[in-house]
Amino acid sequence: MAGKSYIIQVEEGKAATDERPSVGPVYRSRFAENGFPAPITGMDSCWDIFRMSVEKYPDNPMLGRRQIVDGKAGKYVWQTYKEVYDIVIKVGNSIRSCGVEEGGKCGIYGANCAEWIMTMEACNAHGLSCVPLYDTLGAGAVEFIICHAEVSIAFVEEKKIAELFKTFPNSTKYLRTIVSFGKVAPDQKAEAEKHGLGIFTWEEFLQLGENKQYDLPIKKKNDVCTIMYTSGTTGDPKGVLISNESIVTLIAGVNNLLERVNEQLTMKDVYISYLPLAHIFDRVIEELFISHGASIGFWRGDVKLLVEDLGELKPSIFCAVPRVLDRIYSGLQQKVSEGSLLKKTLFNAAYSFKFYKMRNGSKHGDASPFSDKIVFKQVKERLGGNLRIILSGAAPLSAHVEEFLRVVACCHIMQGYGLTETCAGTFVSLPNELSMLGTVGPPVPNIDVRLESVPEMGYDALASTPRGEICLRGKTLFTGYYKREDLTNEVMVDGWFHTGDIGEWQPNGSMKVIDRKKNIFKLSQGEYVAVENLENVYGSASVVDSIWVYGNSFESFLVAVVNPNKQALERWAGDNGVSGDFESICKDPKAKGFILGELTKTGKEKQLKGFEFIKAVHLDHAPFDMDRDLLTPTFKKKRPQLLKYYQSAVDDMYKSVNKPNA
Repeated sequence: MAGKSYIIQVEEGKAATDERPSVGPVYRSRFAENGFPAPITGMDSCWDIFRMSVEKYPDNPMLGRRQIVDGKAGKYVWQTYKEVYDIVIKVGNSIRSCGVEEGGKCGIYGANCAEWIMTMEACNAHGLSCVPLYDTLGAGAVEFIICHAEVSIAFVEEKKIAELFKTFPNSTKYLRTIVSFGKVAPDQKAEAEKHGLGIFTWEEFLQLGENKQYDLPIKKKNDVCTIMYTSGTTGDPKGVLISNESIVTLIAGVNNLLERVNEQLTMKDVYISYLPLAHIFDRVIEELFISHGASIGFWRGDVKLLVEDLGELKPSIFCAVPRVLDRIYSGLQQKVSEGSLLKKTLFNAAYSFKFYKMRNGSKHGDASPFSDKIVFKQVKERLGGNLRIILSGAAPLSAHVEEFLRVVACCHIMQGYGLTETCAGTFVSLPNELSMLGTVGPPVPNIDVRLESVPEMGYDALASTPRGEICLRGKTLFTGYYKREDLTNEVMVDGWFHTGDIGEWQPNGSMKVIDRKKNIFKLSQGEYVAVENLENVYGSASVVDSIWVYGNSFESFLVAVVNPNKQALERWAGDNGVSGDFESICKDPKAKGFILGELTKTGKEKQLKGFEFIKAVHLDHAPFDMDRDLLTPTFKKKRPQLLKYYQSAVDDMYKSVNKPNA
């Protein structure tokens, strides 16, 4: 690759054979030109991460939560590393006193809290596999996970106990003990005991291990420390086996990366824990913070109060999924649009000037100190005033949202890419590299990457602009799907994990995710449609918040369900004499015509082919969500479920377009 690049080639590409498609060269991060960074001596397991920090930073604040006084949230109160350690030892002894041995499975069900981390660390200490349970995987998922993983003890948020009981009697074949992070009602105690289970409050449970001492087993790198079940978009959840080695290797690579860009973590850093610990993204970030003796503060569990929690905690690092950043972006845009003409003019001028300077090579902090101090200071304060990095992951972040936040948030915006199977961190964009806007950056320095051609979709890994399926190799990869060797063998071929995502190498060595291998279908005239790529194109239209594009082999054209941007559509309605609330505007045929026209305009600008244009739209005022089972917990679209939900709207759209030809 020509010019300045953040990757180096370590192996040649190979042309196609009768059995295999062509594969591109193997690349790795330039930061790993002397080999992959190794974990520090003695750090072989997740237990070592915590144990070593307790030895080094015993009095550092580790876990904090907001004190509730007279129903109002006050300051954060903290437990030190040593205080947490002492409780972890008690939790571990109590688990073992229930007969759970090394290699056993321990379920954790509930929102992030200090007890979640303490339970996880007790699992790490005693060589148990931590198995997060979460109902957002869909109805019956908790029961499936308990039975599939053979979970014998489950720690549960108080308000989730009733949900756990819904898994009876099937789960009681394996489940022997339930521990509430809070209280246990008398009727709950009776229900559990009726099924032969022990049930305890947190305080009662800690007393079980009193005066008992269990030796900690020797942990090995290849021991499974967690089984994380991923939703996928169809079928039963898959149990992803993550080893100690995967997590400690990832931490070594991320530390190396942060040092090379002068953003290394220290014991002074503060993280807000609100993304689910049941997902690998948050789990490894929290392990990373623990490895530095840094502080983790928990949110109150309400997304509407998140900004207030940010203001009180003042974190230095904020990890987010695009949905959260989209919400912040919309809120800021609304504030700007509601301001006076003078304020709007000042904001737009400051934005344009700073972005111009950044595009010409200035670092975000040097581009326009005046704008930061006078115009963008409020944005910084709204996010706590202390942020230096916002890291977005789990799904693609819209380029316009990323650009806006890079300018106004007064901190680095880094977009990452990874899967549960890759232990989260695989690619991440770099600070002050505006050329990486809209990409997920170069590889983290602990993984090898190559593209594999997908001829049926027209993607060639050996072309001048290499495109193909992203394939990964390295020690951060999972060790397989639990009890599903068949599925493991489908995605792991000759040591390479096939992600199913289509990537495009950029000249600077960053990766752009452009499509999904399985999201391809054929129209009746034989043309293949890469639907994810089209949704990215149409999703860039300012009138669109979200879009689901549909087609099938019985029809010659595409239709779509659109979540319109509320502000944009209401502004259009006001200018065009369409009255009513947002829901009724979405039903108006003229509004559909307007949105369709905007999509057509976008398609022409992006030079889409004729068969890639959308011919009809249905507008839904309610965003696609998990409550209706339309999205996975990481906000990927569940296409079969979307079709089932919108089937009548899809039928109507096809009828409306086909009518004139009848």
